Amino acid sequence: MGTVEIALELRRAFVGYGRWVAAEARHVSPHNYVYLLVGLTVAVMIAERLRPARASIPARGDVGRGLAYAFLNFFGFGLLGYAAISDVTAAHTARALDALGVPRLSLVGMHPVATAALYLVLRDFGEYWIHRLLHRVPLLWRLHALHHSAKEMHVLVHLRYHPLETLVYRTLEFLPLTLLGFDGGDFFFAHAFALLVGHLNHANLRIPLGPLRYVLNSAELHLVHHAKHLPEGVPTGAHGVNFGLTFSLWDFLFGTASVPAASLFARDRPELGFDGIEAFPRGMGRELLSPFAVRPARLTGSDAQDDAS
Repeated sequence: MGTVEIALELRRAFVGYGRWVAAEARHVSPHNYVYLLVGLTVAVMIAERLRPARASIPARGDVGRGLAYAFLNFFGFGLLGYAAISDVTAAHTARALDALGVPRLSLVGMHPVATAALYLVLRDFGEYWIHRLLHRVPLLWRLHALHHSAKEMHVLVHLRYHPLETLVYRTLEFLPLTLLGFDGGDFFFAHAFALLVGHLNHANLRIPLGPLRYVLNSAELHLVHHAKHLPEGVPTGAHGVNFGLTFSLWDFLFGTASVPAASLFARDRPELGFDGIEAFPRGMGRELLSPFAVRPARLTGSDAQDDAS
């Protein structure tokens, strides 16, 4: 297939997704990505105001920038941009794998709920390792530092990341999920659950999970992940702790968990960010250009030297 044909496929995909988003916005339904994001975000923002874990409230400008990132990453780049490109890429990849005779698992016959649950767990497992790469590889940390540049944790920080991070995650997880049989299908409830947990992890809320904290991620664990200085005892070269996105299970299994003290949300609230955060660009335009202009110091263990170079 030539370049012109691929360009036409991409055009059809962009137009198709644009029409789909417009249709979603016009029709309220329980199975609607537009109102899923809006509804969950507003609900958690209200909960933050009613029962905040910390007294600090994000500045109006920070809220506005957070909303702009949510729109860019969820709708603009996430649905209209990457989704359209990935659909075309997936179709060509599937044809190439078939032509090469590469075997793929088949999920035909599995119950839809079991399929969605398996997709959620396997995708999150892959994203745990990708998240660790974002902290370990200097070039990838330049992208990820934008997310860690938040000085206060609140729900809008969840979607405040560089859109190129989406390419990193989806590119690295695409082939394994495809080979495992997840090359299509609607996993709405899996995405909805991951979105809710991600919102709660970044929110200014305290929701004690009890024993479930060893399985599900939480605001307590993720606040430590965003700390400027890692806890005592974290070895040199760790470049962070608590990398799990939806599930904390991976951190406990692979030795990257750091469980905070009960006083975390009171007198021991950690400073957030990374060394040199004061010089990090501010303003959405400059932040989006930051991976190409600055070299932020990476997070390291308490006895480590800065090795950002």
